Amino acid sequence: MASVDDLKLAHRLADAAGEVIRPMFRGEWASERKPDKSPVTEADKAAEQAIRAILEAECPDDGIHGEEYGLTNENAGRRWVLDPIDGTISFMAGRPIFGTLIALLQDGWPVLGIIDQPIVGERWAGRIGEGTTFNGAPVRARSCKSLDEAVLATSSPHYFSADEAEPYMQLASSVGGNERQGTIVYGGDCYNYGLLAGGHLDIVCEAGLAIYDYAALVPVVEGAGGTMSDWQGNPLDRDSDGTVLALGDPARLEDVLEAMANVQHSH
Repeated sequence: MASVDDLKLAHRLADAAGEVIRPMFRGEWASERKPDKSPVTEADKAAEQAIRAILEAECPDDGIHGEEYGLTNENAGRRWVLDPIDGTISFMAGRPIFGTLIALLQDGWPVLGIIDQPIVGERWAGRIGEGTTFNGAPVRARSCKSLDEAVLATSSPHYFSADEAEPYMQLASSVGGNERQGTIVYGGDCYNYGLLAGGHLDIVCEAGLAIYDYAALVPVVEGAGGTMSDWQGNPLDRDSDGTVLALGDPARLEDVLEAMANVQHSH
């Protein structure tokens, strides 16, 4: 389990990352392409270094898995999972909808998570067994009576492979009834999961995510009364396949899975 002290530490880690990121936002920074062609900036690297410095000094026995600097102390039962800037492209474009993600895994399962947006000063925090908070106040996901009424979010349809695009499009065509306008939100990365936890969105659907992209989201969404799973409905852990669903109303999970499984192969 994650303790109150773990949560306090996670808040300090987010503070440290924010102090590094804020001066660079809409400023001057170097960037490069990683081997997978995704961009990385000096803000990503410096923010992760700031977090790691604190963890290495205060929790030397814990493992650390960060997007930029990999995995250390990999046999530890406790592992901090870091994405210093989730939504690097938004950061580079000057859009304040990226976030710093900090998670604690216990034996491969996410038990604590923080989504921090350091520019607008918004922070969601979740700890298994406790309610999620937004800037210190409790938040709840909203109920959703049917997919007809749901608002769906995804970072970009271009992130789906050909195999993943079909189930996603099936789901997209199931939300909002016959109204094609205003029921799907694009862009946002981790920020969408905070909005879902706060009752502003109903479903987030993504694929191709790594553990550092989703570990922090699980305690935040579930602590707000929502649910997260892969596209088969399985709970998310260290070994999940990278497909991710978040629902504000767990009662809609079967409907979503059914919509996504209903892929027509009659061409």
